Amino acid sequence: MVQIAYILLCHKDPDAIVAQARRLTAAGDCLSIHFDARASAADFTKIRSELADNSNVTFAARRLKCGWGEWSLVAASLEAIRAATAAFPRATHFYMLSGDCMPVKSAEYAHAFLEAEDVDYIESVDYFDGGWIKTGFVEERLIYRHYFNERQRKWLFYRSFELQKWLGLKRKVPQDLQMMIGSQWWCLRRRTIEAVLDFADKRRDVMRFFATTWIPDETFFQTIVRHLIPRQEIRSRTLTFLMFSDYGMPVNFYNDHHDLLLAQDALFARKISPEATELKTRLGKLYSARGKQFQISNEGRNLFHYLTGRGREGRRFSPRFWEEGGGLERDKELLLVVCKKWHIAKRLIAEMRGQTGLQAVEYLFAEQDAGLPELGGIETSIYKRMRHRRVLVSMLFGYHDTSKLALCLDPSMFDIISDFAGDRATVRILDIRCQFSDAYLVGHAERVGLAGAGGNAETLAELIDTLRRDFAQETDRIRDAGFQHHHVIAQDATREQNALSLAAFLSIPKETALKIAACETLFDD
Repeated sequence: MVQIAYILLCHKDPDAIVAQARRLTAAGDCLSIHFDARASAADFTKIRSELADNSNVTFAARRLKCGWGEWSLVAASLEAIRAATAAFPRATHFYMLSGDCMPVKSAEYAHAFLEAEDVDYIESVDYFDGGWIKTGFVEERLIYRHYFNERQRKWLFYRSFELQKWLGLKRKVPQDLQMMIGSQWWCLRRRTIEAVLDFADKRRDVMRFFATTWIPDETFFQTIVRHLIPRQEIRSRTLTFLMFSDYGMPVNFYNDHHDLLLAQDALFARKISPEATELKTRLGKLYSARGKQFQISNEGRNLFHYLTGRGREGRRFSPRFWEEGGGLERDKELLLVVCKKWHIAKRLIAEMRGQTGLQAVEYLFAEQDAGLPELGGIETSIYKRMRHRRVLVSMLFGYHDTSKLALCLDPSMFDIISDFAGDRATVRILDIRCQFSDAYLVGHAERVGLAGAGGNAETLAELIDTLRRDFAQETDRIRDAGFQHHHVIAQDATREQNALSLAAFLSIPKETALKIAACETLFDD
């Protein structure tokens, strides 16, 4: 008799995790949870408290800090798997889930499906010849050691790679392994899981190898399972239905995708949109349903494009292509000019354009009239620009046919600065430090509606001090964040000092940077 032990990796939304646990265990299945150590301790306490009386729920013995592309994701999976094998001796299958997954079949159907054939379900294709990796690193993921998170410590990640490449520090793949790759959402039999755990305990050389590969959650289980299990006992596919946009971002599913999802030859789907409350409710009830029949058509991808082309319930228009996700390409350079005095940043941008031909956009996330071209509607409001900022900037690179683009940002927009700084493109920040006279601060207060003309002198004095402190804190926050490629020019610095920063920021000769820094009116109010 089939009993599924779900392996759930999650890092947010404790209420949804508790609901998922109750839903899956109500049908007699089990759940082993690894809750990211980077996440809120209070959220973890809430999850444990809510599920304390559920004997079909267990937790990983150790909580690890997980990062995209890191070994930590595999290590966290192994922690949860070990907890599940110990806590649920009757579990016959182990199914990897994320917090974004929901069932698209009943437990009754899932159990019958898994019982019908004694096999493992894991997408596992040849690493080099399977065509699974479309762009970017292929062999480099394996033959070089990757110690740093590519998204959080981009500069160190690529400097380490370039240094190893320059020194010729290549390594060999373990000779007895055929490297495989595929989706991380698998379903494995108990004996397969036990064989993988035994292999992990005995082959420390292989564990050390995978611990410094890049994105090992797409290769570790896929390779080890194929190494240990006869080919005829493996179905190279995932039982979790997911799709990706043209930008490589996961596609979200909405209320009108219910029938589409149930018709797929899959047991779960990811990702369900946070807005799809009706879909969540219907899928939430589905897992415990009895006697439910499913007509499998498996035409999800074609149907998806048809549905999104004709519009959705609750939306006035069908989604634009820029709503499906996106990001910046690795070969792009994004230059962020950060300045509280917007006229100074605009003046500097004009000098940069004149001396270097740089393509630049001024305060596009703060000013409605930012001089943007027509980009299919995304440019029409600040709200749309903010919501889809990476796609917008990617489109601007394409529109201007350039690999280097500058944007002006207010230092109060720390979240946007931080978001872009974590992108895979090269992102440089120019922090313009201005001096703020009392007269300027009074004028600023009047412009933003904090003070009226001819206000009380005592109140204005207090407001001036508050604004000065706030401006200083915004600058300090950017400085203390430790962003890579962070450069500073200052009103009280010499032209030579500012030119050095400009040369590094723009990757231009010092002589050209001196011409930009020589602008007599640059810091004038």
